Amino acid sequence: MKIAIIGAGKWGQALYHAFSQNNEVVITSRSHKDIKNFVPLEEALRYKYLVIAIPAQSVRSWMENNFKEQNQNILVASKGIETSTGAFLNEVYGQFVPNERLAFISGPSFATEVQQSLPTALKISSENLELAQKYADAMPPFIKGYIDDDVIGAEVSGAYKNVIAIAGGVCEGLELGNNARAALISRGLVEMTRFGEHFGAKTETFLSLGGAGDLFLTASSKLSRNYRVGLGLAQGKTVQDILEDLGEVAEGIPTTKALFNIAKKENIYLPIANEVHNMLEGKNPLICVKDLLSS
Repeated sequence: MKIAIIGAGKWGQALYHAFSQNNEVVITSRSHKDIKNFVPLEEALRYKYLVIAIPAQSVRSWMENNFKEQNQNILVASKGIETSTGAFLNEVYGQFVPNERLAFISGPSFATEVQQSLPTALKISSENLELAQKYADAMPPFIKGYIDDDVIGAEVSGAYKNVIAIAGGVCEGLELGNNARAALISRGLVEMTRFGEHFGAKTETFLSLGGAGDLFLTASSKLSRNYRVGLGLAQGKTVQDILEDLGEVAEGIPTTKALFNIAKKENIYLPIANEVHNMLEGKNPLICVKDLLSS
């Protein structure tokens, strides 16, 4: 396949490395990077198969200002919910590209380990299973590709696990122990499933790679940016200071706000997401833990 990666952050570069094993791949971003096969955006957009790995909160403006419709297929590699509208990314992309030309990647996939060609398994979700299979078949030997048609489930699990990861980091930062972290992740899986089912996602999706697989990884490792956000909160740091220390986007922060707003509007019980939101707004993490235990 001829594939263009749009977005040259850590995840974009990891996907470039992965897809380059068996395909003809170029990469582009808003600023030039010293990467082999880096091309201008205009050239990348002429490719039939795109992989877009830009921050979730930037997707709408990027599509409005940069995308040129040329019957391309898009694999969405961002994970998040649009804070300003509460829209899922399939709804945002769907305003520019038909659903049958959209696919979404999910599963346990730290960029650093993908760059090292370490083994994992990922899932491609799309209403168009033929398209999902094409992207899955383009995966390198060290990634096992699966496909399904539960786009909402893939989106919710990919976004929600970042919020639970913040809570996981808080759990470690407060030295609450392994029991507490296991309980947190278990409750988090139930919570994200409840949220996804509300919007029509399939229950089994949350027990698969994109749900439990990615959640277990992200909510228990310092390689996760969102987990490190939680560590910072436990140390009493402000969100601004944490982000300055990271030097990267932590999608769990805006996603938490989106979940908080959606939960109020739709009357969905999301105790962990609500307490993470409260911590990001300045509430003492220890008090949040006590309130979570009593909820």
